[in-house]
Amino acid sequence: MSEKPFRRCRTFKYRLHPTKHQEQALTRLLSFQRELYNAALEERIGVWKWEKRSVTFFDQCQTLSTLKDVRPEVLEAGVTLCRGTLQRVDRAYAAFFRRVRRGETPGFPRFKGAARFDSLEWGDRSGWKLTEEHRLRLLGVGVVTMNYHRPLAGTPKAITVKREGRKWWVSIRCVDVPAQPLAPTGRAVGLDLGIVNLLATSEGQLVDPERFAKRGRERLALAQRSLATKQRGSNRRARHVEEVARLHRKVRNQRSNAHHQLSRRLVNEFDLIVVEDLRIKNMVRSPKPKPDPSDPSSFLPNGAAAKAGLNHSISDAGWGLLLSRIAYKAEEAGRTVVTVDPRYTSQRCVVCNHVAPSNRVSQAVFRCQRCGHEDHADVNAACNILWAGRAQLAVASVG
Repeated sequence: MSEKPFRRCRTFKYRLHPTKHQEQALTRLLSFQRELYNAALEERIGVWKWEKRSVTFFDQCQTLSTLKDVRPEVLEAGVTLCRGTLQRVDRAYAAFFRRVRRGETPGFPRFKGAARFDSLEWGDRSGWKLTEEHRLRLLGVGVVTMNYHRPLAGTPKAITVKREGRKWWVSIRCVDVPAQPLAPTGRAVGLDLGIVNLLATSEGQLVDPERFAKRGRERLALAQRSLATKQRGSNRRARHVEEVARLHRKVRNQRSNAHHQLSRRLVNEFDLIVVEDLRIKNMVRSPKPKPDPSDPSSFLPNGAAAKAGLNHSISDAGWGLLLSRIAYKAEEAGRTVVTVDPRYTSQRCVVCNHVAPSNRVSQAVFRCQRCGHEDHADVNAACNILWAGRAQLAVASVG
């Protein structure tokens, strides 16, 4: 049996500029779809509780026809939008059971309040259309002006309209996106990710971390303290909630922009990029408590405070986001990305392959205890990463 052809997918995000009436219509759709989401979740919980059977996505899609007589306003934007909402419920359940099988913290799907439901999904091409003037036509809303700042590639298949604060965005998912291969450069690089230096390359370049979250921590703390004094349900509290969310979005956008620029530069300059296969979730995990054997009601120090600071630094660096940006840009450009085992890369001498913890004299200094080779510790690790990646490719080619 022949395999399915690979279909390259990309998502393009654009800013929407709805009119006042269009924004009211979008808000109305959010309210109806949130109600549908909660009703679908309640149905799944109730059927399992009383009948001990599961309700599938297809079962719930078949019940949408009954809404025409009971709640016709829910279907005013088309059945595709309702199917997208039911698909979200199904994905939440699938993620719950996947975490259960893996032994992780499950996190059962929960009902959505008005502040936790900010997006609308159209899973296929019905109910929306891109006009020739690069505007977005939505059933039940109208033609919405879109900031078409870059052309689409491939075939548009689905969209998600999302509200972020007072702004509206649309994400258009496209398939069959053509590759845009770059001219070969004949260069290869190994990348070592860190905290003091966000990135160290095997060519000796060090990239300083921007630390956007740390730089905005003071303003965020001030906004959160002001929010804590506001009465729940008041207009002032709502304004301060939006201010805290705006500061978080600013940090996220700054980090995303920096990673886009760095990943683009790396993909443009190198044919082969070798990175570490990091388990970031394990690295930011809090240490387990240590009960005091002499006093069961108390605990021994476990370094949780220091580990929390390290976890914040790792999260602020955004290693996972940077690696994902490098991966998909390299795929589109025809570059090769190889992941290698990170063990002992910081302890191995790149000259004589001597491995010892004492080789790393400090955070920044590497001095081999056998041959005396000295270099920046992160650069030495990046060279080892590049060597491991080339060795992995050589073994794969032979096999």
